Amino acid sequence: MTTHTGTLHLLCGKAASGKSCLAKTLAEAPGTVLLAEEQWLVELFPWGISTADDYLLYARRVRKVMGPHVVGLLRAGTSVVLDIPANTLADRRWLIDLAEQAGAPHCLHFLDIDAATCRNRLLARHALAPLAATLDPAGYEALNRYFVAPRPEERLQVQRHCA
Repeated sequence: MTTHTGTLHLLCGKAASGKSCLAKTLAEAPGTVLLAEEQWLVELFPWGISTADDYLLYARRVRKVMGPHVVGLLRAGTSVVLDIPANTLADRRWLIDLAEQAGAPHCLHFLDIDAATCRNRLLARHALAPLAATLDPAGYEALNRYFVAPRPEERLQVQRHCA
């Protein structure tokens, strides 16, 4: 009996590059599920995340629980779209390890969108949700300071998406 694993889809891009929108589109494929870190964080920690340290702590907890489930889904033949920013070398290494544990292929979707387009998208998002806190230029830059574009030496399967 031949077993087939699902594919792990990862997302990489600056803030407001369209990662979550692409994740939803990818998850429309048959046999595919979407797991969104932000949704888990909001539901599990409703008091909110107000600092970068909070995010790191709570995201680490979510990922510790989410990881084995992702491996199980992949082994069962279900493709998984992880709406978790794969924006740092360490994040990508953890995510690729999940695919390797499952013996599954991966695809890193790199949203190579220029900063001006991302900022315009962010402003449009705030216009739709006026109660949301606005993000000033310094805040936008702070969100992107850890962003590292995929590098050839990482040996990733990359699909590049441009605006």
